[in-house]
Amino acid sequence: MTDIFRDRAANIFSGGGVDRAGLRRKDAEWIAECLSNPASRAVLVWRDRHLVAVGEDAAPVFLPVAEVLALAGPGAAPALLGLYGDGAVFCADISHIEDPCAHPALAGCGDFLDIRDVAALMGRAEAQMLAHARALLYWHRRHGFCGVCGAPTEAAEAGHVRVCTNGDCGIHHFPRTDPAVIMLVVDGARCLLGRRPGRDNRMYSTLAGFVEPGESLEEAVAREVMEETGVALNAVRYAHSQPWPFPANLMLGFYADAATTNIRLNPEELADARWFGRDEVRALMAARDRAEAERAGFALHLPRPISIARRLIGDWLDGKA
Repeated sequence: MTDIFRDRAANIFSGGGVDRAGLRRKDAEWIAECLSNPASRAVLVWRDRHLVAVGEDAAPVFLPVAEVLALAGPGAAPALLGLYGDGAVFCADISHIEDPCAHPALAGCGDFLDIRDVAALMGRAEAQMLAHARALLYWHRRHGFCGVCGAPTEAAEAGHVRVCTNGDCGIHHFPRTDPAVIMLVVDGARCLLGRRPGRDNRMYSTLAGFVEPGESLEEAVAREVMEETGVALNAVRYAHSQPWPFPANLMLGFYADAATTNIRLNPEELADARWFGRDEVRALMAARDRAEAERAGFALHLPRPISIARRLIGDWLDGKA
């Protein structure tokens, strides 16, 4: 695939160059050939966790499709993630198995882990495929019935459509992704960071919120900042995006210039918000995660390195904003 990130590195969970083969999903004969191809593999998802082998690095455990079909159970059809290497890659949900690591077919293969904890140790394409799998199978679990007539739905087009089985309805349902804006508000050499409610939450991060119906992205940025902190904006500029399958979001990153700096906190949204100087943020950035921040004696910490929030902050510090 064409490298569309030549001038700017992609965020984790994107930029892996996996061919999603979207134009071939309707070709049932081709999908059947992929499923029977010995070079094709599949990854497993169990209750939103992936089967991963961890050593110095981390890697998804790719299994033969036939083994995955047996684990998924009668009538299950793995969903196509795309073409990678010598064959196709599928995914399947085995959440019905109570203890998958004790299953004879999986014993010793690896552990079922949250991708957020291991993505930084993976290759970009592997992290991208697991993010795709998690979001896609989450959608399948929650759309077993038609939202129009209530009849059961069934998977079609290699797992990227669910079709209502009611002949009088027959509507096609497609995977949904919720757009969310995430923004670093800046005022010269300061940036605005907030902390969500929660007694044990000491993470300060960029502000964020979901886009509402009939709203542009720029309007969403300005509205969310005003609602949460009372800060008005002068200008909003797009930075980059990140798929964030927790559960099914697309994070659209922005920088925004503050027009006002007085903070009027909305306690329903934030426990705290404050302006941070560059030197203070740079010191916090030196700690890669919460544990390192605590060992360094910091009473607070920044988002994990795999997140777009962390990159927005880091690029601002490096003068790339």
